[in-house]
Amino acid sequence: MVMTGQNGQHSAQRSSTRRAETLIRPSAPIVPSGSIAGRSLMAVVAIMTYLAALTAGCVLLIAAAASDWGSQVSREVTIQVRPVEGHDIETEIGKAVVAARATDGIADVQVYTREETERMLVPWLGEGLDMSDLPIPRLIVVKIAPAALPDLAGLRKTLADGVVGASLDDHRFWIARLAAMAQAMVLAGLAVLILMIVATALSVVFATRGAMAGNKEVVEVLHFVGAHDSFIANEFQHHFLWLGLKGGLIGGGAAVLTFIGAHLLSTRFTATAAGDQVEALFGSFNMDWRGYAAIVVSVVLIAVITGVTSRMTVHRVLSGQV
Repeated sequence: MVMTGQNGQHSAQRSSTRRAETLIRPSAPIVPSGSIAGRSLMAVVAIMTYLAALTAGCVLLIAAAASDWGSQVSREVTIQVRPVEGHDIETEIGKAVVAARATDGIADVQVYTREETERMLVPWLGEGLDMSDLPIPRLIVVKIAPAALPDLAGLRKTLADGVVGASLDDHRFWIARLAAMAQAMVLAGLAVLILMIVATALSVVFATRGAMAGNKEVVEVLHFVGAHDSFIANEFQHHFLWLGLKGGLIGGGAAVLTFIGAHLLSTRFTATAAGDQVEALFGSFNMDWRGYAAIVVSVVLIAVITGVTSRMTVHRVLSGQV
C-alpha cells in the first residue's frame, strides 16, 4: 500500500509538472524572438552559412574543372619540333606526323602552323612583337583514341632516332601537379568549413548563455513550478534552431544568387583573354546539382549545429558545469 501511494504521488507530480509546462509555453516564452542578441546571432549565422556555401561551391567547381582539364590533357600528347640549322623544319614535321599516325591507338594528328603558334605566345610576349626571327618550335597535337593505350615510349624513340629536333611530351608532370592542386584545394576547403562550424558553435554558446542570463528570473520560476531541465533546454533549442534555419536560408540563398550572378557575368566575357583564363580555372561557374546540394547541406548543418549547441549549453549551465 505504501508503494502504491508513492507511485500515485510521483504520477501526480509528473502530471502537475506537465500541466505547468503546458500552461507556461504559450504564454511566457523563455527567449524573446525579436531580441537584439537574437538578430545579431541570425546575422552571424547567415554570414557563416554564406561563406561556408561559397567555400563548398568553389571547391566543387575547381575540382570539376581540374577533372575535366585532366581528362582532356591525359588524352593528348604533344610533339615539339625545334628548328635546327641545316634542316628543313617542314620536312621534319612531316616525318613526325608520319611516325605519330603509324602508332597504334592514335585517333588524330593536328599540326599547328607558325602563325597559330605565334598567337599562342601573345599572352606571354605581348602584341606587336615581330617573331619572324625567333626560333619558335612547331607543335603537333596527337589525340589518343578512347580506351586506347598507345606505345608512347616507342613513339618517343622513333622521334628521337628519325626526326631532328623533335621531342614528345605526355603531360604527366602537369597532370600530377593538377591533381595535387585539386587535392590541396579540397583539403583547404574542408579546413575552412571546420573553422566556420567551430566559430558558429562558439557564437551560439555565447548567445545562449547571454539569453539565459537575461531571462534568469523566468528560468528560476520554471524550476520553482517543477519544470525539468529538458523542458527548458527544448525551449532554447527550438528558438535557436529556428533562428539558425532562418539565418542559414538567408546565407544559402545569397550564395546561390552569387553563383548565378557569377555565371551570368562570365558569359559576358566569353572569348576574351581574361574570360578564358577564369574559365580554365573555375569553368563557367555553372554548378550542377551537387553544388546546390552542398549549399542545402550547409544550411541544414548550420541550423542543426545551432540548435544542438544551444541545448548542450543550457544543460551544462543548469547542471552547474559552466
